[in-house]
Amino acid sequence: MNQRLYTEDPEPSERHPAGPLLVPVRSGPLGHTARVFRTALGDRTAVAFTSEERLTAVLGPDQPWITLAEPALRALTEPLGVTALTLDPQLAAPAPRSLPRHPAPATAAAAEPPHVRQPVGSAADR
Repeated sequence: MNQRLYTEDPEPSERHPAGPLLVPVRSGPLGHTARVFRTALGDRTAVAFTSEERLTAVLGPDQPWITLAEPALRALTEPLGVTALTLDPQLAAPAPRSLPRHPAPATAAAAEPPHVRQPVGSAADR
């Protein structure tokens, strides 16, 4: 196996996306605003995609987007306290749907929530 050593090899932690990024936006009265999402842990993050196919696969074909370079996207979201950038996220929660309403049963058991328990060894037992 032939291994070559490069003196100017970038560190693995240096991330440079190739080309322009497609950034999901919301339209408002003053123009477009970059959308900010939340990670699975609840942290705020800017989101960008490297292709239109990836963007539409996650957010759907009706999602408006603009093209920005990474430094421009970071400059837009940094004043909001958003420092994380997620590229090409693959998981997204489905849009919420309303559930059919079922009438609550009119029984005595339904009046008391099932998670409420009487304390063991209460004063009435002594």
